[in-house]
Amino acid sequence: MRSIRPPFTARRGRSARRRTSPVLAAVGLTAALALTATACNSGDDKASGGSTASAAQSGDDKIKIPDDIKNKLKQHGIDIDKWKKGAWKNWNKDDWLREADDYINPIIKGLWDPDRMRGADDPDKNNGVDDNDLTGDQGVTDPTPAAVTAQAVKTAYHANAPEAGKVFFDSPEGTMVCSATVVEDPAHPGKSNLVWTAGHCVHAGKKGGWYRNIAFVPSYNDSGKTAAQLEKAARQEVAPYGVWWSDWAQTSDQWIEQGGSTGGQGASYDFAVLHVTPEKGSSGKSLEETVGSALPVNFSAPAVPKVSSITATGYPAAAPFDGQKLYQCTDKPGRLSVAQSDPTMYRIGCTMTGGSSGGGWVATGSDGKPALVSNTSIGPVKSGWLAGPRLGDVAKGVYDSVSGKFAGQ
Repeated sequence: MRSIRPPFTARRGRSARRRTSPVLAAVGLTAALALTATACNSGDDKASGGSTASAAQSGDDKIKIPDDIKNKLKQHGIDIDKWKKGAWKNWNKDDWLREADDYINPIIKGLWDPDRMRGADDPDKNNGVDDNDLTGDQGVTDPTPAAVTAQAVKTAYHANAPEAGKVFFDSPEGTMVCSATVVEDPAHPGKSNLVWTAGHCVHAGKKGGWYRNIAFVPSYNDSGKTAAQLEKAARQEVAPYGVWWSDWAQTSDQWIEQGGSTGGQGASYDFAVLHVTPEKGSSGKSLEETVGSALPVNFSAPAVPKVSSITATGYPAAAPFDGQKLYQCTDKPGRLSVAQSDPTMYRIGCTMTGGSSGGGWVATGSDGKPALVSNTSIGPVKSGWLAGPRLGDVAKGVYDSVSGKFAGQ
């Protein structure tokens, strides 16, 4: 999540925010932001240094780059062979793709090995009309909520939070991580390959472009091993349901144009949808079938005073957490207004830190069933609370666009 530097103050409609470990725009080359937004986290590997398993180390025989991606890379003057041998680590401004239709993310098999995943870090060390009337929320900020201590999710995570997982990516600052959620795909009922996360986990916002090597690992560290135990863990233990690469992603135009690593700019539109594909190639089973579950998304959630409880889930990576275990916070939300003209955000008390960014916020709908209503976006540098965007028409536009792109496949 992106950080907010306390105390929170609204100035000219903006406020500082912290980023969590990543509108209507497609994501470009994969990468990740830091916890001056809440959820992101960075590892020891730097873009300028050697990675644990670079493309060159993985071997050309393990690189899968479809012809359409090869052509798109060539259009941007990127040499395929050099890319495979590590040229993706070049974050020269001219090579850092930014526009909505610039998304290219070739699969590099073996790149996300257990060590590299473990080392990923936080970048910044349908209800009635009355329920949906947001006029009383616009521009309103409620008192700061009391901190709610994050509780460890019981293992196995797959049995208790099967839709949760981690998003890994590379940024100019190094190897990064965010949290994410498997969501339903209206074009493929029961067979979704869609993942919901934060916009800052895929695109750097107004001063940057798309992150690289974006991949999703559902039920990361499913048995809840300690960091020490994970040092000797096999990839199957770390990623029991495989590594799923993002072959397409979209975030909001607002995030691309306004988003920043800290502060409130773009926060109300800080969300993204990924379409993923398995690293090992298609087995005929979708992500939803593989993990056994996917959450519906509620784009018509009630105004804040009408929501009795929200549960946020994520893998906090900044101290005192280490990013290896899954946590949750449950609280009645309040309102946080970042800009008078922007939708008011949900805010809850929660001690989760960077790395939890992008993690799903779930509330029970009028039908009595859980649905995703937001994702972790920002929080104060020293933790205590988190805020997430209220999902509306812009978010639905992003979601429908990604779903529609793959509807006939």
